[in-house]
Amino acid sequence: MSRLQRHLLPALAPLLFFAVALSPVEWLGCRNRGLIAFVIALTAGLLGVAAATLALRSRLRGNPAGGPWWALTALILALPAVGVLLLA
Repeated sequence: MSRLQRHLLPALAPLLFFAVALSPVEWLGCRNRGLIAFVIALTAGLLGVAAATLALRSRLRGNPAGGPWWALTALILALPAVGVLLLA
């Protein structure tokens, strides 16, 4: 798997989150939609913290090429958590 695929694959989390959050209530129901969106946002948030930790560790070890990629991944994974805060 290439570096671009590995770091941009988490972009599916925000797409999935907003697809669930913007879906009609009749499809999933209010509670199920909220729980699914919460689980997606929580998982993405925890993975975002892990990606930020890897970015910091890469930067501290002197690898300037790896840090920005992991930081980008962390920002992408933070989008569902921000979406929960804005939509709630």
